[in-house]
Amino acid sequence: MFQTVPLSESQTHFPGQPYSVSVLKVGYCLPQPDGTFRADGTITLITGPKTVLVDTGGPWDRDFLLTTLKEKGLEPGDIDVVVGTHGHSDHVGNLSVFPAAVMIVGYDVSDGDTYRPNQLAEGQGYAIDEQVCVVPSPGHTEQHVSVQVTGTSAGTVLVAGDLFECCTDEDSWRDLSVNTAVQEVSRQKALQTADVIIPGHGLPFRVLRN
Repeated sequence: MFQTVPLSESQTHFPGQPYSVSVLKVGYCLPQPDGTFRADGTITLITGPKTVLVDTGGPWDRDFLLTTLKEKGLEPGDIDVVVGTHGHSDHVGNLSVFPAAVMIVGYDVSDGDTYRPNQLAEGQGYAIDEQVCVVPSPGHTEQHVSVQVTGTSAGTVLVAGDLFECCTDEDSWRDLSVNTAVQEVSRQKALQTADVIIPGHGLPFRVLRN
């Protein structure tokens, strides 16, 4: 059995050695009276031996992203790897800001126009190094991925994209899933392995296992 506990807005930084994980922007999804909804994806920075950006927000986030990185002493060329958990516009709207980075979008891994072989489609993770691994987590989309970081102060952190919408998403994630059965398997695997999950449209939450 699992219990999930939402963290506060002040609990968005998870220091560690050799890697720390920081949420740069907490994503949101807000239904509107006219039947539309306003949404933006969570943007997360992983710093250590490699500098990894997970999801870039929508194109409207470009100035925010550049400013926030600069406040952390980073320029676009300092980002080694950019991971797009999936191809929706609120998650990969600023890929072009990072032309020098290795790009991992869904199951595609590319360095410039050179695409690297990987086994994400076969269910295997793609290791950035010993502590950071891109793992397949399909369901929301067919090629959705998450990023697992071990060794932080909070334990294992999973930057989950839209595998989880938010901590209390039971009523919403199914409506946005291309395959609910597959996504349920991916979610259960995440709950079994992660101590903290950073969802695509809400604050991080802790996983307590009984």
